[in-house]
Amino acid sequence: MEKKRTTIVLFSGDYDKAMAAYIIANGAAAYDHEVTIFHTFWGINALRKQEPVQVKKGFLEKMFGKMMPRGAEQLGLSKMQMAGMGPKMIKHVMKKHNALSLTQLIELAQEQDIKLVSCTMTMDLLGLQKEELLDGVEYAGVAAYLADAEDGTVNLFI
Repeated sequence: MEKKRTTIVLFSGDYDKAMAAYIIANGAAAYDHEVTIFHTFWGINALRKQEPVQVKKGFLEKMFGKMMPRGAEQLGLSKMQMAGMGPKMIKHVMKKHNALSLTQLIELAQEQDIKLVSCTMTMDLLGLQKEELLDGVEYAGVAAYLADAEDGTVNLFI
């Protein structure tokens, strides 16, 4: 029997939506699915390194870089942002209940050989460079995602 395949397009840059994507991905991998998360537009911010990386950029690329959250823990919530208090409260409640943080879920995904893909077209549009993203990330366009999704048992857009 052929291995089941799960693909997820992570479009959202919201902490809670990214968490949902990674919880589903890690669950699918635990059930022996071959899993790909294709990060595009604001979802790529979950893959950004938290520390600044020195790369040569033009003015607009620098501006995008400054405006976008740097890394998984800097993402805001989709609801109840409350001037930054919402993410702090949800992280506190998660810690109290021993839930994994988004950063830990991403690390778990990498340990489970979940394929983390960054959309190259979006990287070009937003002025992001490979050096700014986590190690182990793959780079591809929409054709590569469609090739994975074509055989997908589960295909999600978050």
